[in-house]
Amino acid sequence: MHEQVGAHLTWQWPLIGSVHADTILTTWLVMLVSLAFFWYLGRSYNSNRVNKRQATFEGIVTYLADLTTSTIGRHGERFVPIFIGMFFFIFILNQIGFFPFKALGLPFGGSPTADLNTTVAFALLVFFGIQFVAVRQRGIKAYAHLFKPVLPGPGGVAAMFFLGPLNVVEELARPVVLALRLFFNIFVGELLLFVIATIIASNVKIGPVSLSLAAAVIPFGLQFFNFFVGTLQAFVFTLLSIVYLSLATAEEH
Repeated sequence: MHEQVGAHLTWQWPLIGSVHADTILTTWLVMLVSLAFFWYLGRSYNSNRVNKRQATFEGIVTYLADLTTSTIGRHGERFVPIFIGMFFFIFILNQIGFFPFKALGLPFGGSPTADLNTTVAFALLVFFGIQFVAVRQRGIKAYAHLFKPVLPGPGGVAAMFFLGPLNVVEELARPVVLALRLFFNIFVGELLLFVIATIIASNVKIGPVSLSLAAAVIPFGLQFFNFFVGTLQAFVFTLLSIVYLSLATAEEH
């Protein structure tokens, strides 16, 4: 097999340097697929008849909307479209790797979220977006939680200076957690498929038993597992983003 794990087709861009062309092309493909899907879904509302597709989509949207408003509070409604779009976009990014585009010789394929560049970009976008919303809503008080809890008594100030750096590290670790959690879960799924495909193509035998033949049935079950993991990780990324925004914009009581 000529395909390598973690190998990417690259472009050289002025000022930026080397970029992963296959990741960019696949992401653009997902954008087009997403637009086509929502256009198709929107067209189905021209009829008064409610079908299963509409019911399923509306169930997911309603759940995410309720989750957002119940977690963030009364100000969370305006963020509902963002988190709905985030969930569906990451979901499709995770699942696009199901199709063997690269195996067919096309210059794109694989899950863009199996590329650390994609997950880091998403995580930083969420992190700085939350900082912007928090500062716009609460001003400099948005960072007051970094120096809490302030304990009563003479040791209160010392405790504040001790806990302050830990709170800053915890705040800065959030985008790292978001990026690495999504990346490793999707990357490992593709890595397992690569290992199984290598075993099948290598015609491995243990005595009279063909290990390659036995392994031929594994990709089918593994794809269902990867579908479940991709769906779960899209939800976890969205959920953590909602929670982080809730913590950053929580009002003082």
